[in-house]
Amino acid sequence: MTESIKTTSGWGYKISYKDKILIKQTIIPVINETKSFSSEDDALKVAGLVVQKLNQNISPSVTKKDLILLKIKM
Repeated sequence: MTESIKTTSGWGYKISYKDKILIKQTIIPVINETKSFSSEDDALKVAGLVVQKLNQNISPSVTKKDLILLKIKM
């Protein structure tokens, strides 16, 4: 299950399975700054990608290319 979370400066996401939090991401990964996603939609797009990777049994890490392909505002 994915859900968005409001941060002090924007948005993040949580991914849980059987009521256990697997990933809690409050900042945009792989960028040089420490900042949250600018929109709830951006946070949920990346969460969806991470879930897709987990379901395919591949590393859930997000690359800068992933962010660009998803059109995430950085």
